[in-house]
Amino acid sequence: MLAIVAPGQGSQTPGFLLPWLEVGETSLLLEKWSQLIDLDLRHLGTTADAEEIKETSNAQPLLVAAGLIAYAALFPNEQSSVTAVAGHSVGEITTAALAGVINNESAMKLVRARGAAMSQAATGSNSGMAAVLGGERDVVLAHLATLNLVAANENGAGQIVAAGSLEAIAQLLENAPTGSRVRPLAVSGAFHTAVMAPAVPVLAALAAEIHPTDPKIKVLSNKDGQVVSSGADIVARIVGQVAGPVRWDLCMTTLSDMGITGVLEVPPAGTLVGLLKRATPNIETFALKNPEDLAAAQEFIAKHGAN
Repeated sequence: MLAIVAPGQGSQTPGFLLPWLEVGETSLLLEKWSQLIDLDLRHLGTTADAEEIKETSNAQPLLVAAGLIAYAALFPNEQSSVTAVAGHSVGEITTAALAGVINNESAMKLVRARGAAMSQAATGSNSGMAAVLGGERDVVLAHLATLNLVAANENGAGQIVAAGSLEAIAQLLENAPTGSRVRPLAVSGAFHTAVMAPAVPVLAALAAEIHPTDPKIKVLSNKDGQVVSSGADIVARIVGQVAGPVRWDLCMTTLSDMGITGVLEVPPAGTLVGLLKRATPNIETFALKNPEDLAAAQEFIAKHGAN
């Protein structure tokens, strides 16, 4: 059985969309979506530097656009070979569109509002994030609690992202939990915590204008790793999740429990399949990075897809 996964913010690199411009209707789609959300996606994906695409309001729409473009190249006519989809953080908007819960245009509008609202919430918040690598989960979580930090992302495979005040993050960097090391993250604020609460009503207002349908394929939620069968519930979870923790570890557990045999990550791929390789080595993975990978990707789909 095959699952498709979509990465979250931080996976983008300068120029990663450039080779995709010659594939299918990529150029036309980028132009259409750029006009729709008043953001130059072609520039961001091809000529913008690392600093520009790191900005939350730029990164998030770029990531969703990339995932939709690659998926269209993989499945130009049908998607019956896909059993499930799962996205990490903003990747959940990508997968909501892939599963038919919302259309591509609604996905782009939603992610544009999400990125802008989260960026605004982070401004002046004096907060940040750091990755805790290694260590026992209970030990790490207890240590974070003593510093009033939140486990914003539990990514599995020995990776927990802490979030909170910059002062507390500095203390964490000086005093890592037993058996772990800490790496600061270049982000503008404490995503997936209460710091992002102002972004929730902004997204809720936009979501109220969207008319979701129930998914055509199984959709896993970052909230608890569970399969969600209601389109309305999926959109509601996407809205609330900006201020709640990401449980990618539970998503990986569910994929394994479902009997998924192959997971393909859409561009900019690599991060999620890396986590899967360490946490669920029983699942074969494929990172779709460039159009030159499409032929091998089709073989991977044929091997693992449902018939």
